[in-house]
Amino acid sequence: MPDTSGKAIFSVICGALFLILPFSFVAVIWGYLALSEIRKNPGRLTGKGLAIAGIVLGYIGVGLTVFLIGLGIYAQHVARKGGTNPTTAKRQGTFSSPQIVRNTNPVVSAVRTLNTAEIAYAQAHKSVGYTCSLSELSGAWGIGDLSDGRANGYVFELKDCKASKGTGPVVMYRILAYPATKKPGAAAYCSDESYVVRIARSGSAEDCLKAGTDLAESEINKSVPAYQTSQ
Repeated sequence: MPDTSGKAIFSVICGALFLILPFSFVAVIWGYLALSEIRKNPGRLTGKGLAIAGIVLGYIGVGLTVFLIGLGIYAQHVARKGGTNPTTAKRQGTFSSPQIVRNTNPVVSAVRTLNTAEIAYAQAHKSVGYTCSLSELSGAWGIGDLSDGRANGYVFELKDCKASKGTGPVVMYRILAYPATKKPGAAAYCSDESYVVRIARSGSAEDCLKAGTDLAESEINKSVPAYQTSQ
């Protein structure tokens, strides 16, 4: 009888404490470690659902913390300016033009969102399994602009949905994310039901499917200037 991954259990426990920042990060990190461990030990380890729950709760905690920190910084800025209205300040030229930097690679985050949506869809439609329809995913999980197949200057596709048996539920799918227009240094990303994100630095989706390398954790959380991904 397969054992439940201890890393997955630890991840969901930390995720339950997502309002405490360190636990949020721990939940995300151990959740990904658990998914990797489960993927490498098929049939011996279970707990994929626990690991994903820990990751989702961890990201919620990180998001709330970032929001609260940003709100505090904004409040301090307004206080120093004596309550200056942002719109008026912009019109008067009192604001500089800083680079906008996101905390995570937005394209990788979008691929993760689609992976999570696929799991939610399959759980809600057990007789159907996964789907290769972005509009159907949108009905099962909030995927925002991804339902149109484009975001952050990238095209997102679902393909190769396959069932283990002819008429059984779909157990395989692939996610592709590639630049809408070719840009130097713009990579392509892909993933599947294993939840692992891979990268092809050539920018080719086909290269990613054929020989993509697993994305390192440091690149998953890499800060990306907004102008590098927006259209």
